[in-house]
Amino acid sequence: MEEKKNDKNYWVEPLKMFFRLSAWIVFPVLLGVLLGKWLDNRYNSSPKWFLIVVGLSFVISMAGLVKDALKEYKNIEKRK
Repeated sequence: MEEKKNDKNYWVEPLKMFFRLSAWIVFPVLLGVLLGKWLDNRYNSSPKWFLIVVGLSFVISMAGLVKDALKEYKNIEKRK
């Protein structure tokens, strides 16, 4: 009976992993874009702060993505 339960919801864990990893791509970069535009408007320095903040948020995004992906890879290896 346990196998049928797992077969029925086989898509739940991969979907959770997809959303968790996608969040690392979307949210830091989106916040970086908004913060960079706000700083450029506030200090009247058109592309300077935008590029700095978006670049920094991209680095943070990739670091978090790699960290979570490695953790998920280890979990997958344990299940085998």
